[in-house]
Amino acid sequence: MTQADFDAVVIGAGVVGLACGRALASRGQSVAVVDRAQGIGWEVSSRNSEVIHAGLYYATGSLKAQLCVEGRRRLYEYCDRHHVPYQKTGKWVVATSADELPALERIFKQAEINDVEGVRMLSQDEIKTGEPDLKAVAALLSEETGIIDSHSFMLSFQGEIEAAGGAFTPHTEVLAAERQGELWAVTCQCEGERFTVHTPTLINSAGLHASAVAKRIEGLDPSLIPAPIYARGNYYKLQGKSPFSRLIYPCPVKGGLGIHLTLDLTGSARFGPDVEWMDEIDFTVNPNRAEAFAQAIRRYWPALPDDVLVADYAGVRPKIAGPDGEPATDFRIDGPAQHGLPGLVNLLGIESPGLTSSLAIAERVYAMLEDKVPA
Repeated sequence: MTQADFDAVVIGAGVVGLACGRALASRGQSVAVVDRAQGIGWEVSSRNSEVIHAGLYYATGSLKAQLCVEGRRRLYEYCDRHHVPYQKTGKWVVATSADELPALERIFKQAEINDVEGVRMLSQDEIKTGEPDLKAVAALLSEETGIIDSHSFMLSFQGEIEAAGGAFTPHTEVLAAERQGELWAVTCQCEGERFTVHTPTLINSAGLHASAVAKRIEGLDPSLIPAPIYARGNYYKLQGKSPFSRLIYPCPVKGGLGIHLTLDLTGSARFGPDVEWMDEIDFTVNPNRAEAFAQAIRRYWPALPDDVLVADYAGVRPKIAGPDGEPATDFRIDGPAQHGLPGLVNLLGIESPGLTSSLAIAERVYAMLEDKVPA
């Protein structure tokens, strides 16, 4: 009888895949994390704003609302315990004109519903005193928002997996997976060499490639595999010192949270991401977006100087809903209860706030596999 090589195989070494691997490894399971890239967090997890989201925006009762708030609380605790660099900067969501006030009020009410701490409307005096360069008719404070060194966060997860006897295998693509008795037989290819590993637990956390991987899993109902939709987000960095001491967000736009100002842990500022709907994965920064960026930024920072925005990097969101009037979608975390295949979890559409939610997502995946998901 075929023996298991690992208790679990995780496909995808982004922050969520690594968090899932860590959740299992910390409970004594042997874990292999495989990724087609040359290192951890090579795509979505290393090409974002590195923001720790408080959980303001997400629909009542959604996985995003639940897991962002829970995940953010877990994340701060984890960072303190494991000495991962972060800073609780706080952020302001701003209305730059009267017609944006209803949207700001909706965000405030949703934050209250989502049980987000430290959220309140600011007075005009607080706005002028706190950020004198900011143009805003109103602003919402989120005290729990922060920034994180995402690579250190992922390295900590990888270290825990490996300390528990697990492994990370780069340059490894999953070609197929099929049930063989009580195990999954997972066919992989690494630098031209094919091999098969056997495991009772298979977690598909392949990010931008999750739908493609799902299609390679024998027995999975095709109707449960969404077509991938890609939205590129460009980022521009600010040359010179930031005039703002916290994160500044406009009211959200279709497909994203608007071109916002974020800081890194050195205090440098960058703007983005915008939303460019794409037919394929492309991490090239669009150099022609600078003027559109400047126009958006000047709505809340009118004094933005000319020629201080420099193309920085781009990320691609792994969406499962597109721009054509479709409502924003929730995370898809499909376990045996959804697809009927034992030991399999598919993570689909894990875009923002995936980084913030990663520890909570991992706990939910573990609970699914143990058949302990709360109603």
